[in-house]
This record gives sequence, structure tokens and C-alpha cells, in this order.
Amino acid sequence: MSMSSNPSSRFFPKPQQSHSSQSHLSQQPTATTSPTVGPGSTAGPSTSAGASPIAAAPPGLPVDGEKLRTSVRHLLSRAHALPCSTTAQAFCSLVHEGARFQLALDTLLPLLNDESAEIAQRILVAYTIHSIYAPHPIAINPFRSVLYTAFVAERKRAVQAPVGDGEIAKNEQFVWVLWKILKGDGNDLGPYSPITLARSPLPYELRAANLVLEEDAFTESGSSTSLQDSNGRVSPSVNGSAMISPSQDEAAEEFARGARLLLDARSRTLTLSERNLVLALLPDLSHPSAKVLDLSEVGHITSKNPSMRYPLYAALLTHHFADTRSAASGLERMEQMVADLRELPLSLNSFDMLGSMLRDETPIRDPVTPDGKTTIGVLVKREALGGFLSSCIQTVEWAEREEREGLVSDDRVARYVKGLCMFYGRLIETDIVDATDDVATAEMKHFALRYSRFEDANALYRTLAYAQNH
Repeated sequence: MSMSSNPSSRFFPKPQQSHSSQSHLSQQPTATTSPTVGPGSTAGPSTSAGASPIAAAPPGLPVDGEKLRTSVRHLLSRAHALPCSTTAQAFCSLVHEGARFQLALDTLLPLLNDESAEIAQRILVAYTIHSIYAPHPIAINPFRSVLYTAFVAERKRAVQAPVGDGEIAKNEQFVWVLWKILKGDGNDLGPYSPITLARSPLPYELRAANLVLEEDAFTESGSSTSLQDSNGRVSPSVNGSAMISPSQDEAAEEFARGARLLLDARSRTLTLSERNLVLALLPDLSHPSAKVLDLSEVGHITSKNPSMRYPLYAALLTHHFADTRSAASGLERMEQMVADLRELPLSLNSFDMLGSMLRDETPIRDPVTPDGKTTIGVLVKREALGGFLSSCIQTVEWAEREEREGLVSDDRVARYVKGLCMFYGRLIETDIVDATDDVATAEMKHFALRYSRFEDANALYRTLAYAQNH
């Protein structure tokens, strides 16, 4: 969501570029941001002049744990007048990707929850935590539960703070920043400095009492608050203090890594170990509440990783009615998946995948059956198999027409007929298709008779004819 689509956009217009320079992060900026950005502003806040701390960072930065934590604390304490995105880039440059999660636990979280710290610094810490996983949806950020816990605690403090008429609690802006990040709009904060965000007045509709989060991602109950993430794990907090065990941290990091790999699979082939990790987490990653895997992306993923086609479709079908509050959305997702299965190309990979799905006995919800339950195999047979066979027959007919017109000179028709007849014969052998049902097998029987000049089609026709006459 862009800022222009959010009520806060008119209070935080795009900042103007500054042309001055700054030689080092430790120097004081020569121009600071304007503390006031309100409804009457005509120009956005001018960010402090200066070069990126990435360029200013001295060579030979310390890499051992304690020195690295000290460097990060120094960075966060001196960068309040720089744009949040600049500091986040400096943090990512300073800290190796593999060490960011643990360093955030050790250094950033204590500052985030320190009520005595400056609001500008806490805002910067919240944005930095967000920026570590910013290229991906907030749903896969392993610190989402911690940010939500801080949001609930700070919102409660702001609402209950004793303030006079026309005044607001000092942490109102921090609550708004947390809300913005958890809504998935954290990138909108990047151009502004923490000081600007901490000092800018908020309109009534963006006051803490009016900021809420979607119920499907977060739940509130009395004085205790619990966050259920996309893979069903719950991170409880009591009186605003997060209760997160090391095992939960590890699980959250693993989930985030799996989500990143699943997104990467759209553009590259995963290694065997990466594929195994994604498949192990697929039940969680494919859940609608995770907002990680979308049906429209399956084609991109399987074009680079064809062996993942069956697990992806099976997982999506398992969760197509996961949102019990919206049967309509479940039906829509199911219809989209079934339509994709019907249009699979005539190929060995398609035969293997559809055969695996037809044999899959995983239970799923189904509004068509009397008890509302069925299996993946039964659903695919009922909704997709007939359409897939018709599509394959049409492909064979097109190939035959092209061959007749001299457009191709290979043996693709023979290969297509052989593959389709062998696939259907295997379905008969495994009792997925009843050869005695002359209605269900009519289309394939006609196809086998038409192409009976090929050995496999002739054998299939004899099998069907024998089963229906005896």
C-alpha cells in the first residue's frame, strides 16, 4: 500500500532531496528535519543532509560479537536525524545476513521494549527490525509477534496516559509507527528521519485509540494478548511483556527462511536441501493466513522446480477451506485450482502429478458431499480428471492436424497417444477409473477406437470393450 492510499499520506508528503553533504555518520548533520508535518504543510520534511553511513563506515569494521553490538548501538544512537532507510541500509551493511537475527535479539529488542529510551530511537529500532525482512511480506517476519506485543503495550500506555486538553501521550507517534509496520506499510516510513516521525503531530484518526489491526492476524483477550502466526504457533504476552522461548525464535526464523526460499523458487531452481526445507514447512507456508503462497505464483515456481508441482497443489487444496468464515472464498480458491489442473499440458510430468493427486487420500473439506468431507483424490477425480482428459484429446487432435498439413514431421502424435493411453490404463489398473462404467469411459473409449491404429490405443479399446461386455 502506498502512502497516497493511506490516511496518513497527506500528513507525510514525499521529502525533498537535500544537496548538502556529510563526511561521516559521527558528525552532526548540517540540516535537520522539520519537526512539523501537518495538514497545512505544503512541503514535505527536508531530510538531514548527509551521505549514507554505508559509504562513511570506516574499513576494518569489527566482526566479533561484542564489538559488533557496540557498533550497532553507536549507529542507532547517532542516526536519529538521518532517514530511517539510510540507517537500515547501514545496519545491513554492517551486519552479515546470517548474524542479523541473533543480533536483533540481543541488541534491538531490548531497545524496542525500553520505555525509558527516546521515542526517536525506539522508532528507529522498530523500522530496523522491519527492514531486515522488508523485501518480503510482514507475515513472514519472525519478529512480527514482538512488534505486535510492543504495539499493544504502547497503545495501552498512550490511551491511559494522563494528559491535558489538547495534549497527546509522548509515545503516540511510536504507536502509529508500529501500527504502520504491522499493517505492511513500513516502507512508507523510509524517507523520514526518526526525529521527524517522533515530533510530527498526528490527526485524530491516527491517534492510538483509533488504531486497530486486522482480527485474522491478531487477537486480543482481556489484559493478556496472544499473537497467532501463520503456522499456527502462538506467542503469548502478559501485561505487554513478550514470552518467547528460544525454540519459538528458532521456529520463527526457520519459517521466515522457508518463506524466502519459496519466493526465491519463482526465479531459480532450489537445491535439494532448500527444496526439502520448503516441503517440510509447506503446510504452514500454504495456509491462507500466512499470505506467502498464492495460486497465481505456482506456475512460476513449478517452471523452475517441476518436482514441487504436486506438493504445492496438494497443500493448497488442503487449505482451500481453511478460512471457515468465508465459504465463498474457499469455493473460489478450489475452482481456480481445479481449472489449473484441467489445463495441465499433455506431458509425463502432468501424468505423474495428476496420478499422485488421484491417489492422495488426504482428507479435506467439501461442501458438495453430505458430510462436508472428502479426500484430495476424490475431489480431483470428480472435478478435474474429465476436463484434463478432454484437454489432452484436443492436444492430440491439434497435433494430428498439424502433421496432416505438413507443419511438423516428428512422431508427436504417436507419443501423445501412447502416453495418454498408458496413463488411462494405469488408472483402470489402480481402480481409480471403473472400466465397466460406459458413461464415465465413453470419451476415452471413442478416442481409443479413433486412434486404434496405434498399439496402445488398440489395447486400451479392447480393455474397455471387454470390461463392459462381460
